[in-house]
Amino acid sequence: MQNKIIYGVPFSQPVRAVLWLLLIKQTPFELKLINPGSSSEGGSRHPEYLKKFPTGTIPSFEDTETGFVVSESHAIMCYLCNKYGWNDLYPSNPEARAKVDSYLHLHHRNVRESSILLVAPKVRKDLNFSEDFLQASIATLEKSFQAIDSGWLNNSRYLAGDNLTIADISAYVEMGQLQSMFTNVYDFESYPNIKRWLIEMRKVDFHDDIHVALYELGDISKEDPTMETIKNANKKAYIAIQEKLANMK
Repeated sequence: MQNKIIYGVPFSQPVRAVLWLLLIKQTPFELKLINPGSSSEGGSRHPEYLKKFPTGTIPSFEDTETGFVVSESHAIMCYLCNKYGWNDLYPSNPEARAKVDSYLHLHHRNVRESSILLVAPKVRKDLNFSEDFLQASIATLEKSFQAIDSGWLNNSRYLAGDNLTIADISAYVEMGQLQSMFTNVYDFESYPNIKRWLIEMRKVDFHDDIHVALYELGDISKEDPTMETIKNANKKAYIAIQEKLANMK
């Protein structure tokens, strides 16, 4: 049994970011499936889960050797990089790290929140967002895309410079899911630097393995996916990750 446990489901964008980091670094882990928002056994709102992770969110991380636990994808990724010295993906230089941190802080109330709302009306209809709220969120998303395209990616290969960092991993699982090769719910034609970066990110190791759920889900722009389709996408993604982990042993 691995001492590193990630709680979540592969369909979740933040979960995928953490899993992608661990695969890139060829670091074994155990993925425990947790149903987000459910209070039943195996759910993120179940009392046993909340004892360890009071916010009831995914992903969460546990080190069974030390008993250390932490939630939130950015906190988990930063912790792992700090603990294992993965300075290539999270630079130790203060100025270079600040650029990465700057995006990670921007992400939460901009790219992360708004991209969910583009997919939520089709995948999570139970959330019942109003049309006005959705339109406001799309406006926020487009403002963020404009800033990323004209600023972050205008003079560098990646978000924080010429090297891949956890900022790119976090950003791509959100922005990338919207592109035509996956859900096809957003057109990036107006953002040439983002388009270039999206193509660049597809070349990162384990891109296809970590995005099996989205390949299985397919284009949802014209027809909403069924719950069975989403469940099957999660199952196939889980199996794909287990196969990769088996090859690490």
